Amino acid sequence: MTIGVPGLILILIILLIIFGPKKLPELGQSLGQSLKEFKQSTRELTQDDQNDSDRRIDRQ
Repeated sequence: MTIGVPGLILILIILLIIFGPKKLPELGQSLGQSLKEFKQSTRELTQDDQNDSDRRIDRQ
């Protein structure tokens, strides 16, 4: 299931109607910060897992 360009335009119009043009940049900024923190946490977890597996291999 893909949204496509018309779907994205419709979603943006609905968001503008619901939240208004003044609140929309704040919502975008908070969403961007949340995604950045999520990506950073995911990277840290995968690095920890990688380090753990490297330690197990070194012990053998």
